[in-house]
Amino acid sequence: MPSAVLLDVKDGIALLTLNRPERLNALNYDLIGRLMAALDDIEIDAGIRAVILTGAGERAFSAGADIHEFSTSVRHGANTALRDFVRRGQAMTARLEAFKKPVIAAVNGLAFGGGCEITEAVHLAVASDRAMFAKPEINLSMPPTFGGTQRLPRLAGRKRALEYLLTGDPFSPAQALEAGLVNAIVPHDELLPAARRLAGRIMRHSPLAVGGVITAVTRGLNMAIAEGLQVESEQFAALVPSHDLGEGLTAWIERRAPNYNGR
Repeated sequence: MPSAVLLDVKDGIALLTLNRPERLNALNYDLIGRLMAALDDIEIDAGIRAVILTGAGERAFSAGADIHEFSTSVRHGANTALRDFVRRGQAMTARLEAFKKPVIAAVNGLAFGGGCEITEAVHLAVASDRAMFAKPEINLSMPPTFGGTQRLPRLAGRKRALEYLLTGDPFSPAQALEAGLVNAIVPHDELLPAARRLAGRIMRHSPLAVGGVITAVTRGLNMAIAEGLQVESEQFAALVPSHDLGEGLTAWIERRAPNYNGR
């Protein structure tokens, strides 16, 4: 059987593809485990500077959790469902959110349920004009469980998020852009090239600084501003002895492009 997650590395960018197109790339336990393992490998590979996450096929980024598998866990009771489903899914979205290298979702189709929660968690997202989003868990008589009740209100605001969460109605790429869920909408055939261009714009800069920005923003959003400012200070202090900060400052003074490969 083909792997549930495909990995292709080119020009310093890791393309991760959710690969269950016959099931609209539904997030079963195997896929989540393979995605987490791939992130572990990417994290320690210094040659990889950015990640693009997309779905296989023409129909879906991910239609959400694999309901058949999840239902089996539910039938075994709350403790099993929490262990097997909720904690696994929340660990996945938390890993994506806190990943030190930029993760860009290339939303190529349906991003429902867990697929929408992945989009909420990653750092940046580009949507195809064929994409569609939804928070349909309410139709199953449950709230979202991979972080959707927490991240979507932070992105879209409480009332707009509650409308999507309480109705389960799908919403368009334009609505997702307005809500801050995605950064851009592009023609379907331009999706991966647009995501690669966005990654390239980030990869011009110091990978240490990029990681510091991601950490400060991700941690600071869940803190009072005084605590967030302390995190910001810590991230700067960690860069002070680095090659990258010295090179960045010297390059600016000398009016040349910085070279971060010499660290």
